[in-house]
Amino acid sequence: MAGENTARLAVLIDADNARPSITEGLLAEVAKYGTAHVKRAYGDWTGTSLKGWKDHLLAQSIQPVQQFAYTTGKNATDAAMVIDAMDLLYSGRFDGFCIVSSDSDFTRLAARLRESGLTVYGFGERKTPQPFVAACDKFIYTENLVSATTPVETAPKPRATTTAAAQLKADSALVNQLRNAVEAASDDDGWAPLASVGNIITKQRPDFDPRNWGYAKLSDLITATTLFEVERRKPGDGKSAVIFTRDRRRRPAE
Repeated sequence: MAGENTARLAVLIDADNARPSITEGLLAEVAKYGTAHVKRAYGDWTGTSLKGWKDHLLAQSIQPVQQFAYTTGKNATDAAMVIDAMDLLYSGRFDGFCIVSSDSDFTRLAARLRESGLTVYGFGERKTPQPFVAACDKFIYTENLVSATTPVETAPKPRATTTAAAQLKADSALVNQLRNAVEAASDDDGWAPLASVGNIITKQRPDFDPRNWGYAKLSDLITATTLFEVERRKPGDGKSAVIFTRDRRRRPAE
């Protein structure tokens, strides 16, 4: 498997179940995980329901794939995406797939791609059924994707520190996720590399994203809870600082 920055990715968009306004933010997010060597959007482009996609497809060099609706009630787009995904899989040219849809019909496809050793990134709205979310290595809610041309849609800023901390502490599921991950990644003194904490949580909850709580980064979220200590350590040799965190309950008594 190639490193994230060099991973060769195929981006397959179910245009029937995605909004064209997410395109810019979507591809910016994809760029965090690798390079999109294939970008395709599937749907019946002869109708009027997808007319809002045209400018976005041209601007982002996304190839529209025509798929007629042969039978009422049957989603031909899903079938076309699955067939193309398997063709791309067997080409052996890709390290991962980005499946853009809020449709649970892609659950088995995501699982099949992972069984072949590829990384699967899912993108969909918050209404996406949990089975599809869980089938991906990482799932990003499209409500969190921010376009540079639509600043009004940025993630809401947290309230005052004390209020934000109280709200986060009241989210028992979040607190337990963070504490369990920090404990699993910690050394004898309780300190854990924040990157390892994030990896552990994502493996357990593919849809975990600090932006769900209004924070851009995990370090911002974990600091806002006030339940953890956060420390930046410089390894030397000109390398970037590494962020470590520790549950305040593990802090030695003074």
